[in-house]
Amino acid sequence: MFPAHTFKNKRIALFGLARSGLACAEALRLGGAEVFAWDDSGSAVDAAKAQNLPVADLHGVDFKSLNSLILSPGVPLTHPEPHWTVVKAKAAGVEIIGDTEVFQREVAGTGARIVAITGTNGKSTTTTLIGHIFQVLERDVDMGGNIGTAVFLMRPPVKDRIYVLELSSFQIDLMPGLKPDVGILINLTPDHLDRHGTMENYAAIKARMFLKQDAADTAVIGVDDEWCAEIAMGIKNGSTVRAVSVVHEIEEGVSAVDGILRDWENGQEVARIDLHSMPALKGAHNWQNACMAYGAARAFGLSVAEIKHAMASFPGLAHRMQEIGCLGYVPFINDSKATNADAAAKALASFENIFWIAGGIAKAGGIEPLAPFFPRIEKAYLIGEAADTFAKTLKGKIPFEICGTLDKAVTASARDAVNSEKENAVVLLSPACASFDHYRNFEIRGDAFVKFVSELPGVVMTIKGVS
Repeated sequence: MFPAHTFKNKRIALFGLARSGLACAEALRLGGAEVFAWDDSGSAVDAAKAQNLPVADLHGVDFKSLNSLILSPGVPLTHPEPHWTVVKAKAAGVEIIGDTEVFQREVAGTGARIVAITGTNGKSTTTTLIGHIFQVLERDVDMGGNIGTAVFLMRPPVKDRIYVLELSSFQIDLMPGLKPDVGILINLTPDHLDRHGTMENYAAIKARMFLKQDAADTAVIGVDDEWCAEIAMGIKNGSTVRAVSVVHEIEEGVSAVDGILRDWENGQEVARIDLHSMPALKGAHNWQNACMAYGAARAFGLSVAEIKHAMASFPGLAHRMQEIGCLGYVPFINDSKATNADAAAKALASFENIFWIAGGIAKAGGIEPLAPFFPRIEKAYLIGEAADTFAKTLKGKIPFEICGTLDKAVTASARDAVNSEKENAVVLLSPACASFDHYRNFEIRGDAFVKFVSELPGVVMTIKGVS
């Protein structure tokens, strides 16, 4: 926790008292602001009172007396309709910002630097990979934002400290001063349109990542979708623009067609990294994440050899195509985060000779969209409520076994994978289902998978088992 001195002696309303809101309220108080903190949830207000934070019902506060309204990113700013605090603030001509904007103002002029990451998919992996690279290479780095640590729970800004921040569109929408030293936009597909109204509005908010950059800054942008490609073409502020593609080679930027990362300058290849040797970076979506991280690291002057070394030890994010252990030559992959067919498709596309654990509470469409990947599957092990339905889809196409529970599926798949002696055999938990029939969330399901794998005789764990 550190104080927000830039708001000293100002009157600040703060709405939204979850973790980041509580941290921001305390930072403002410590920095000398007069804070009026509130939430529509009575329990959240009680929690703030228990921490001796300055709580005040904003219904009774004269907004014309305020300097700023700090809004939780989860609170509607425009769609489907503005929150009542937003209406009051706009009527009073009060700026509406988020905790990340307060943080940006604290960082300005300190010599600390910001790497900001956004996009529809891959934000968390890219953010964590960049943080890992800087940590391995012993840079002074903190990681947070939309992932992990609230910004005011990180260490205070000092010269050469690097902040690696995952930013959602909601946060960017409340961050008019955003000016990252390295801004990253991974990709854009329709998402959060209930909050932003249209795809055009959603893309425009993401594009603000680069709006205030200048010649000292770097923009790293995926150009494999038309929205991002258009944003990249529109940057005219003098910043260094590094395009990224995993679909085709490019003459200026970073590509990873078929898993070979190549850095191109003026039509010449200046660096190459084979991503196939990195177990936590399987599949085209992870190659894209790796290119983004590479672009950020190079912008900070790290060598290709340093980046390659650091990437090789990246363990991946828990529950996202995470290798957790091996039994003989057979790796076990925890992809519990794959709660629908689209997510499972990325994992199935990344491996061959798959012994696949799937099931839970099925989403609309089930696993029928995964039919193109069935030739990669040696056998399926079905669990949960969806087991019978999935069995009907798979019948006559690939072998399957209805196991019912995850522990039985782990035992059966391990047995068959080891006995198959198939080259590149892998046991993959990528359920294509929600977990709620057996587990409260996908994290708990993934932890259970780790535990069951750790109990297999002879297994060597890459990560620690869960007790």
